[in-house]
Amino acid sequence: MSTAKKEYKRITVKTLVDMKSNGEKISMLTAYDYTMAKIVDGAGTDVILVGDSASNVMAGHETTLPITLDQMIYHASSVVRAVNRSLVVVDLPFGSYQSDPKEALRSAIRIMKESGGHAVKLEGGKEIKDSIKRILNAGIPVMGHLGLTPQSIYKFGTYTVRAKEEAEAEKLIEDAKMLERIGCFGVVLEKIPSALAKKVAESISIPVIGIGAGPDVDGQVLVLHDMIGMTHEFNPRFLRRYLNLFDDMTDAIAQYVDDVKTQDFPNDSEKY
Repeated sequence: MSTAKKEYKRITVKTLVDMKSNGEKISMLTAYDYTMAKIVDGAGTDVILVGDSASNVMAGHETTLPITLDQMIYHASSVVRAVNRSLVVVDLPFGSYQSDPKEALRSAIRIMKESGGHAVKLEGGKEIKDSIKRILNAGIPVMGHLGLTPQSIYKFGTYTVRAKEEAEAEKLIEDAKMLERIGCFGVVLEKIPSALAKKVAESISIPVIGIGAGPDVDGQVLVLHDMIGMTHEFNPRFLRRYLNLFDDMTDAIAQYVDDVKTQDFPNDSEKY
């Protein structure tokens, strides 16, 4: 059953919890720069994720691992300057929080102070519990991330669906409950069976945002460049393309090149 969209002047972590309580679904998209973030925010998106997927989308790396904390701060700063309404969540990049809770806190503080972001997101469950608690104790909102965790790609060896086996599914449920218990305001579930995602969403009171986790969660997130079709080689089942900008932009640029070569551009009305 659909719920009427409520108008919110500014989205906060409390807003998201209230939205779950009220049965209103949460919309979340990535953005990595000022221009795109301004459009995403202006269109009414609830949460903007400055994802470490910038490593793939913006820098062309094969994985999310190479992006640095400084680079994440740069992207997040650009996004924050564009935003009036959305909650801005920033990924802590690989290597900035896993091994040492003090390092995790330093990384999170840098993101909050230097970018102006509103919250941070970390991948993992009980193995990073101490890092999450240290960040939360400093008053920094934390979103968890379970299921397929791309920073662990070399551990998994594949981007296939996670938690299909009972033991991994049970661990995921326990990790989600632990994240709620220690104070996280939400959890992203990536590429897990829909029935499991539904079970998780029903077992915790904080919002569960899915990507490849089916419809029975509290919201959805997609990578913006995938959703608007700027990328064209990535075609997972969960991705719905709302535009095909790869072809549209290619055609437009090819037309510009042709117009320059044939001296059609600029014409008489386009000169001073």
